[in-house]
Amino acid sequence: MGARAGSVSDTGLAAAEAARRILADVRRQPALRVPLDDALGSVLAEDVVSPLDIPAWTNSAMDGYAARGADVRGASQAAPVRLRVVEELPAGRFPSRSIGAGECARIFTGAPLPDGTDSVIRQEDTDQGRDLVAIFKDRDIGVNIRKVGEDIRKGEIVLEAGAALGPAQLGVLASLAVAHPLVYRRPRVAILGSGDEIVDVDQPDAILSGRKIASSNTHTLVALVRQTGGEPVNLGIARDTPESLREHLRRALDCDLLVTTAGISVGEHDFVRTVLDELGAEQRFWKLRMRPGAPVGFGLLREIPWIGLPGNPVSTMVTFELFVRPAIRVMCGHRLPFRRSRTVRAAEPITLKPKLQHFLRAVATETPTGIEARLTGPQGSGILTSMVRANALLVIPEGQFETPAGAEVTAILLDDPVHQTEPGF
Repeated sequence: MGARAGSVSDTGLAAAEAARRILADVRRQPALRVPLDDALGSVLAEDVVSPLDIPAWTNSAMDGYAARGADVRGASQAAPVRLRVVEELPAGRFPSRSIGAGECARIFTGAPLPDGTDSVIRQEDTDQGRDLVAIFKDRDIGVNIRKVGEDIRKGEIVLEAGAALGPAQLGVLASLAVAHPLVYRRPRVAILGSGDEIVDVDQPDAILSGRKIASSNTHTLVALVRQTGGEPVNLGIARDTPESLREHLRRALDCDLLVTTAGISVGEHDFVRTVLDELGAEQRFWKLRMRPGAPVGFGLLREIPWIGLPGNPVSTMVTFELFVRPAIRVMCGHRLPFRRSRTVRAAEPITLKPKLQHFLRAVATETPTGIEARLTGPQGSGILTSMVRANALLVIPEGQFETPAGAEVTAILLDDPVHQTEPGF
């Protein structure tokens, strides 16, 4: 894969600039209609306008008696008000008549309120008579009713295009009889691992004997892609030969995004870039000024975006968070691709050596004076358990070798649901 002149310096590209370049070449997926129960996590591709009022009619908010407030006023234990019960209205049954003076209707939660009534007297304040009911309190005058359209008005935009569909949004769509919402198609994300030393978990003997290494990256990436909203396509594990890589990479040509791990550095067995070049790919960059994760590549394979991640497990996860996750979110139709950055306080001094931008695994904790963050421990790129403990990445600027305890530090909180338009690193 030939590099464009001046596309990246020998020292590499800054992480934020790399993220921007990737998103510049990523496109939102086309829209399609899907069954409502399959739309969880998808993004709406059109405004949803309500065709009706919700509630469609004024109804009871509890079990009791629909009555006229004027008839009930002044009711007490000492001087109960007695009303004639002229109708019983379970949920789903509409009233057959209006309620006049001295009358009421036995009513249940959700049933339409009869004309002439403006109150639902809770059954606890009555003697629950069948034909004649005694009311002992007047506290429910004008209450315990759900008015027509108090939740949604007909013609109102209920959900805007770009809204992510969670359980509550699906419930709203169901209430509007939207059986097949128009959403952006989930991108098919091809995942390819490579290396003669790794095998999948279907070879436990080789892994447990120490002869081979389990391909944890494959399963981590499958989970991360699915969690982000994409559809993972596992291409398997390619050997460290051009022939094997070529065979596996061809399977990615019907996908929307290609993610590879390992094989893009400068080692004698790193053939990914060479094979991509043979397949007609155009390279944008292949090296970043960051740790972990300096060997990150990006290009287009026949218009399919390719993101090459490092092979070390922590590097894979960190670079996925910074580059792949935002790309998938854009492809899914989200308007805010990046996790929000926050200012936190370092709970301990941090000393670093290389003049690179560092992304350190940390545990961020809310305190009365703000968010405090402490490193998970050793920061080696092979210590995958550090990602198990981490809920944040501390962003240490390039050239900042010493960070004292108590200093303010930028952090990306990995469990923060809020997102932003620009990279916060």
